[in-house]
Amino acid sequence: MTVIVPNLSKQSSRPGATSARVLVRNMLRQSVHILLVEDDEIDAEQILRAFRHYQVDTPYTHVIDGVEALHVLRGEGGYTRLPRPYIILLDINMPRMNGLEFLSALRRDPELKRSVVFVLTTSNRDEDIMAAYDGQIAGYLLKSKVSEDFLAFVKLLNLYQVMIEIPR
Repeated sequence: MTVIVPNLSKQSSRPGATSARVLVRNMLRQSVHILLVEDDEIDAEQILRAFRHYQVDTPYTHVIDGVEALHVLRGEGGYTRLPRPYIILLDINMPRMNGLEFLSALRRDPELKRSVVFVLTTSNRDEDIMAAYDGQIAGYLLKSKVSEDFLAFVKLLNLYQVMIEIPR
């Protein structure tokens, strides 16, 4: 499991001054944690690298499958419970517990059923898309489209954090 908490105390060129842009952004943004559930190390690294490149000032945690994600969300198995509010970025094709199985377990859990989930996957199968939406996801994103314009994806996540009230 990888946990990264960016330093939000960026300084402007003037000593002791804070950039107005950063100040406004931090005032508007809810402190939302990103849980990336992705077994493919290359895909995960590309997403995390893009977060760093676009200076996503949101803490994030990376886990490799649905079983580990549930442990983190529940604070079980030696894992520290993920702080609320959070957004889950979920791959579908994973070992042990795939994304759809994870969604089913998540929605059955009274403490986790209101979690905000975006599916981020290579699967464009209609069955997977329908099953994911049946699991009350916020959106279904294909990795191929996201990688073409990752900045748009980052803006989507940022807008979601700023404009949408996320369960705490």
